[in-house]
Amino acid sequence: MTADGPVVVVGAGMGALAAAARLATAGRAVLVLERAGTHGGAVGRLARDGFAFDTGPGLLHLPAVWRDLFLKTAPRGRGRPPGELADRVDLREVADPAVEHRFGDGRVARLPGLSPGGVRRAWDGVLGAGAGERWGALLGRARAVWEESRRPLFEEPLTSATRRDALHAERYPARRRGVVRRRAPSLAEMARAELGDPALASVLRATVEEYGLDPERAPADAAVLAYVEQTFGTWYPTGGMRALADALRERCEARGVVFRFGAEVTEVLGSGDRVAGVRLAEGETVSAAAVVWGAPRAGVRAVGQGRFTLFLALDGARPSETAHRTLLHAPERGTPAVRVLRPDDATLRPGPDRETAVVSTPVPAHGADGLDWSDTALVARWRERLLTATERAGLGLRERVLWSECRTPLDVERETGAPGGIIAPPALAGADGAYLAAANDGRLAGLHRVGAAAHPGGGLPHVGMSGALAAGLIVEGPDWRGSY
Repeated sequence: MTADGPVVVVGAGMGALAAAARLATAGRAVLVLERAGTHGGAVGRLARDGFAFDTGPGLLHLPAVWRDLFLKTAPRGRGRPPGELADRVDLREVADPAVEHRFGDGRVARLPGLSPGGVRRAWDGVLGAGAGERWGALLGRARAVWEESRRPLFEEPLTSATRRDALHAERYPARRRGVVRRRAPSLAEMARAELGDPALASVLRATVEEYGLDPERAPADAAVLAYVEQTFGTWYPTGGMRALADALRERCEARGVVFRFGAEVTEVLGSGDRVAGVRLAEGETVSAAAVVWGAPRAGVRAVGQGRFTLFLALDGARPSETAHRTLLHAPERGTPAVRVLRPDDATLRPGPDRETAVVSTPVPAHGADGLDWSDTALVARWRERLLTATERAGLGLRERVLWSECRTPLDVERETGAPGGIIAPPALAGADGAYLAAANDGRLAGLHRVGAAAHPGGGLPHVGMSGALAAGLIVEGPDWRGSY
């Protein structure tokens, strides 16, 4: 087998499709091989009785990643159809409020979007004078992390030639307490020390939990996620995140990408030190000039947590003033927050007298080191726990439930192939490199990696960047350093 043929992209997740669209725009023949019967990877959809739910990410941060992709892959020339993201997806900022926090003692904070001053005033009004200043000071330090790490951890490829040890040290300038600091603090330790109020510390914890991180283990650098969210906003496409996945597949097809579904790749084939193709489960081999691996690697579990999700089909109209995203903070210290997503989106419900809600929380992954999520009694207990949390917060959902479905880490593993159903977090500096993802190049020349398990890690903006980074390395060569 010789190294000719198309660029073979293994998997049809968002990072893989981002690479496919960019490579096809650069003139490469691209073949996508996907073991499942559809595209999108973790960006899935549950549809039943006129209700529809996102089964993966429900919100988007840093939409510029996807705007850039659609702009750079847009058809050119007179008479071509519109090609930018706004032409394909109705993407709107979630701003009024961007998020609502409900605490165990009954306090409620509704935070505006893209308004640091408004956020500080909201915290002062709910948690007392000085709370907003402490929150703003912490995000000011997180801004320094973003400015220092944005290029190496987000915009530049990570390859086998990169000095990974240069990314092992924390960037977050944690306030020193005492003469000697024996080790860098975790995100949770930093939050307790710098924010003071346990409720405010719980807000930072809950923010990073949404990205698959354990605050007690994650480095303080994870505060950068709160900075990015407040600075660049929270966005939602009409029709749910699946609308973005559909638009991306359409863009790939418009650029000539060929798809084969139900095609499971089991092996990458080489010729000498260079990739030559792939072998499928039934034994077929496909020659390739390059291979972009966008599927999870069996047996390789990334750093991260699982997530238990409860989809609720609700009787009755969505009440006015309902927040799109609400975080329910437990009174017990260290208990993960429960997230409730209630989009005001008529395309997701059968009529104006119905509503959807997606309730979820971090949980241990499936498997030997986590929990056995095939246990139906365990699933029932977690369903009850989430409904009880919404009751305690006064949301009034339980009595309106027409039907519900649960999604466990085992379901995630079965649907996406992610070992243990782990939600992989974005790459972070610090912790001796524990939160760095796999390099964008592989063991063979011409082999590249994309997706949540590859640099720059999990989350929709990051997997979108992984596609740009892999495409840049293929088109521009191994010495390319970003901005493709």
